Amino acid sequence: MRWLVGMFCLPLLAVPQEGPLKALHEPREVHLRNVRQLTFGGQNAEAYWSLDGKKIVFQSMSGDMKADQIYTMDAAGNNKRMVSTGKGRTTCAYWLPNGREIIFASTHGYSPDTPPEPDRSKGYVWPIYPYYTIYRANADGTKLRPLSSVTVEPGKETFYNAEATVAPNGKRIIFTSTRDGDIELYSMNLEGSDVKRLTHTPGYDGGAYYSPDSQMIVWRASRFDTPKELEDYQSLLKQGLVRPSKMEIWIAKADGSEARQVTRNGKANFAPFFTKDGTKIIFASNMDDPRGRKFELYLIGLDGGRIERVTYGGEFDSFPMFSPDGKRIVWASNRNGIVPHETNIFVADWVP
Repeated sequence: MRWLVGMFCLPLLAVPQEGPLKALHEPREVHLRNVRQLTFGGQNAEAYWSLDGKKIVFQSMSGDMKADQIYTMDAAGNNKRMVSTGKGRTTCAYWLPNGREIIFASTHGYSPDTPPEPDRSKGYVWPIYPYYTIYRANADGTKLRPLSSVTVEPGKETFYNAEATVAPNGKRIIFTSTRDGDIELYSMNLEGSDVKRLTHTPGYDGGAYYSPDSQMIVWRASRFDTPKELEDYQSLLKQGLVRPSKMEIWIAKADGSEARQVTRNGKANFAPFFTKDGTKIIFASNMDDPRGRKFELYLIGLDGGRIERVTYGGEFDSFPMFSPDGKRIVWASNRNGIVPHETNIFVADWVP
């Protein structure tokens, strides 16, 4: 589930530039060196490395496209190729450890049409489309087949199944589903069987990732202080909606046990990812913006301490992921955009 950062798209996709973009240097971003822009124009987000660090899979919408589709490119931003069907709406692609296959969620199996936008009269809400299904395919889009063990035929009951990522050891996929009536985390094997529920608390549990040793998970979760907040959440969920304005970062063992809250700022915290050594988490948050509109990246210890701001992009920086060797970081940002809210993929050397 991507964070919707704007409604404007740039029709033209320029050829990626060579070399560092000097204009993007921000002295306060001490952890980032040699920042490079990999996409130019449109809405590009959720970019993730292959296990060998040579390729990136991401979702993109540009020009006259009506919804996100899944693309791959090499680590320098070249050889961009759409690998999803071009139908419906897609989200949350990820590489399998073999580097030859990907997984992603799509609505095309239910209908080739683009799902409707959410009702904005209810404020800022995310749609939880009940016909997202997780698919596995070769990296070129061939041999596409569903994994999430639900019916996706029109007229039959469906559930939201998306936000899937893969353990580095290649044994499990973690994903988000409404199959039991709430938005919870589940895991399954790489073929889609042996589904196990990992979370059991009312609220949105989603956007999970494994630690580098595959022994822990980190995710975003909404929890409620009053019965009224819970009632509002459940009412929206019945309409296929969720309000993401208050989410905290949580961690647990890979089986969901020993769960504990990491952030406690009452803001919108999401897109967490472990550092290479597994001792910290990088995540996106609007904690420093009183109006809650600007998102930056932050580092935090697993105990909730040692918070450090990483980016100063000025509008939106999110979806960070460290390369498997920990030497680079890829993320999505509004920096250097030509039109308002344009979101592109950036990569930089990581300075610990």
